Amino acid sequence: MALEHPSPCETIAPMQNFWPSSGFSSLQRDERGWLKPSNDYLRLFLARPELAPVPESCQAERALHAALTDSPSRPVTSGELQVLQDADARESFTLFLRFRDGLLAAGTLEAYYLSLFPRDGTGRIDIAPLFIDLLAQAITHKLLDDSTDAYEVRAGEMLFRSQRISTEGGQVLSGDREVIDMLNVNGGLGDFGRFLAEAQAPLRTLNLQVLSDDNAPDYWQQAGRHRFLLDLTHEVTNDLSHGLVFTMTRARSGLKALASVLQKWVHHFLGIAVTIRPLQKVDDDGWRWHVGLDLEATALLNDLYEGREVEPDRMQRLVSLFRLDFANPLEMRADVAGKPVYLGLMMNAEGVVRLKPQNLLVNLPLCRSV
Repeated sequence: MALEHPSPCETIAPMQNFWPSSGFSSLQRDERGWLKPSNDYLRLFLARPELAPVPESCQAERALHAALTDSPSRPVTSGELQVLQDADARESFTLFLRFRDGLLAAGTLEAYYLSLFPRDGTGRIDIAPLFIDLLAQAITHKLLDDSTDAYEVRAGEMLFRSQRISTEGGQVLSGDREVIDMLNVNGGLGDFGRFLAEAQAPLRTLNLQVLSDDNAPDYWQQAGRHRFLLDLTHEVTNDLSHGLVFTMTRARSGLKALASVLQKWVHHFLGIAVTIRPLQKVDDDGWRWHVGLDLEATALLNDLYEGREVEPDRMQRLVSLFRLDFANPLEMRADVAGKPVYLGLMMNAEGVVRLKPQNLLVNLPLCRSV
């Protein structure tokens, strides 16, 4: 499949190009609203440091890179790859070409993404995880293109960028893992909890801010966007004695923003309407179905569902639960129709959350017609 340069009317013109690296502005839409790759989109991959030539690159590598930059969808023979002197370069180009050919054959980013994660469990991932994240980034950009809510867009980053979680001072804060790790190395401040616990001065010095109504307008500025922390703290419940309980609702909850993004993700791919809301605990004797949003949460929910004992330290790594309800129970498997689906999000032992949005596409209890 060769790519033609899109005409101006076909090219997406986003209201806000809040993630320029996603390549969203170079993509097209098909009649379904799914994203079609273009030559300019593929050039973004060729410009990345994993593929861009370095001073040590041989002439054959430079020639191949130049030829692909000029015509990203051109065929590449095995001989062109074998003459590359550097083994890492050969592997990088092989992975890119495998990704490119699969994407062009699928026709849209969404169709290719779904092909990587078939519901029958027969899928085999043979492309670099980075490519999967970049697909998810562009697709999430499409879902949020008309959003004016900085909380929602910041939550959308969690679908393709790993997060470090801090639970200092009763708050659950999510920070971009790449940024946090860079600051730990370059800033010499130790772990994430140290500079969060010291609050004001270190946060100002390193330009890290917890996203709030006051600084939300600054989020839209491209420089330093990933330095905003998202508050994932649940509602706070106070016992006022005499049997009275007062719940302070967090009007600008990062958990609610994340739930909104996940609702849009499900609807965009599967065409079904669901509602998702944060949950502090599962109190349901009729618990029938659950989906972990990451590997850790999947294992934890499986253990809880089977009644196996879970260590307290492991339970404390649970960031949040969610309840998902289908708008139309007829779109569910008959044996669980009308039942809620419980979701879990959990950090690993190093305090990292690696959300896997594909789990919602693979593991929801859909009826065969859907």
